[in-house]
Amino acid sequence: MKRVYQLAIFAMMLIGVFGCGENKADSSVLDKTGFLSPAKKPPVVEKTTLPEGTRLRVALIDGVSTTKSSPGDQFMASISEPVVIDGKTVIEKGTKVRGRVTDVAESGRVKGRASIRLVLTDIVQGSKELPIATKPFIAVAQNTKKRDATIIGGGAGVGALIGGIAGGGKGAAVGAAVGGGAGTGTVLATKGKDLHYPPETKITFTLMNSVEM
Repeated sequence: MKRVYQLAIFAMMLIGVFGCGENKADSSVLDKTGFLSPAKKPPVVEKTTLPEGTRLRVALIDGVSTTKSSPGDQFMASISEPVVIDGKTVIEKGTKVRGRVTDVAESGRVKGRASIRLVLTDIVQGSKELPIATKPFIAVAQNTKKRDATIIGGGAGVGALIGGIAGGGKGAAVGAAVGGGAGTGTVLATKGKDLHYPPETKITFTLMNSVEM
């Protein structure tokens, strides 16, 4: 009987030793010498914040126009210039971004001028999409009588027009400005009844809020 009792105690001790060994192995790995070493912790990923007001210069992948685009239509573009914060490249050139057409007016509806309003909504990083909010980019066609185009910014004043299309064709560079009250981007487009921005057209958007990358 005493012998049986001793064997039972010995068996329980063995179970405890092997159980502890398994638990230890779960949190450890074998090093090159074959001995157990503490498991390595995953590296800490440092995040960078894109501040409000950061400019995102993009090149259109999908063209937009006042004749073919409608409010709510989405479009794709790519970052044409890397975004650098404190010497660190946060967004690589070529990174895809998604945008949306928020308003379209064909020629003849608003004082005879066509206009279009665009915003960016997401930065596409592989299978992930990072939501963003940008100030709207607004383009208004010049009227055919050569009068100056005036954009009213949210009823708070006249928007400053400090840019334009450098060329009317493929790859045209579009400058954006901050409007008076609403802080919208505005441009004075080339003459004509309608506005057409084909693929590779470059546009600048401005972040409305900070974004953690």
